[in-house]
Amino acid sequence: KKKSNSSWPLEEPKHETKKLKTLSEYAQTLQLGWNGLLVLKNSCFPTSMHILEGDQGVISGLLKDHSSGSKLTQLKIAQPKLDEVTRRIKQGSPNGYAVLLATQATLSGPGTEGMPTVEPGLQRRLLWNLVSYLKQKQAAGVISLPVGRSKGRDSTGMLYAFPPCDFSQQYLQSALRTLGKLEEEHMVIVIVTDSA
Repeated sequence: KKKSNSSWPLEEPKHETKKLKTLSEYAQTLQLGWNGLLVLKNSCFPTSMHILEGDQGVISGLLKDHSSGSKLTQLKIAQPKLDEVTRRIKQGSPNGYAVLLATQATLSGPGTEGMPTVEPGLQRRLLWNLVSYLKQKQAAGVISLPVGRSKGRDSTGMLYAFPPCDFSQQYLQSALRTLGKLEEEHMVIVIVTDSA
């Protein structure tokens, strides 16, 4: 690797030597797509989602509250089911989907500025509780997007939250190569826009 001149502001040498050890550290090297609360029944799970592949526009376009126009801070998961997602990704336009890596959000430190406060009546729980629930059900969480949308001509889509499974692992090959193994609880989030 040839030495770059000193006008290279992005990377300080110390980052290059540091070995990534956890999936959270790996996630920090990816672009942040969303952070907020995933809600299932009366539990909420502070979550950060980092972009693995796909179109950032899909995320900003669909992860917003249509009634207020602001960025969504929480997503309610519908009854889990795991079907036909691969078909939808293949059928959709190449820039009509995004894949994100969801990890436990840290509640302090960088990247937590946008983290919403927990609504009364919701119990804050760690993401692994949600992951193990979905694993046990052998299911994906499903969320219709965007939230609060009136039935209009706007683009709509679906968000699928996958616990670790064969399907989700195919998106984490480079993380696996970097880390060797993925010990930390995580989910792969797939957002697909409906092709009109």
